Amino acid sequence: MAKITITEILDDLRTADEITRRYERHYWLSSVDFYDLYSQGLLDDGEHTDEFAEWSAFYQVKLDREKMLNKLSQTLASPLPWTLTSSPLQTLSPHSLVGHW
Repeated sequence: MAKITITEILDDLRTADEITRRYERHYWLSSVDFYDLYSQGLLDDGEHTDEFAEWSAFYQVKLDREKMLNKLSQTLASPLPWTLTSSPLQTLSPHSLVGHW
């Protein structure tokens, strides 16, 4: 498997998001609902086969790249000193970050 850069992940996400939003506006249907119906074979009467296949493909790319971005973010964020370890309401002062940059 070839390595993918953060720039490529973000570019793919932007493109997939633009295309899926175009279909959502055109069909007045969220991509989540579309994909659920499409996966069950409940949508197409044959008239929109190519468009629905493209929408499905770009939605899958979007989900895949979001997963990659989340994994990368978690990997990079886990060793950071300001990761919350106790209360979610814990706040940091500027002095607590000194020396961590």
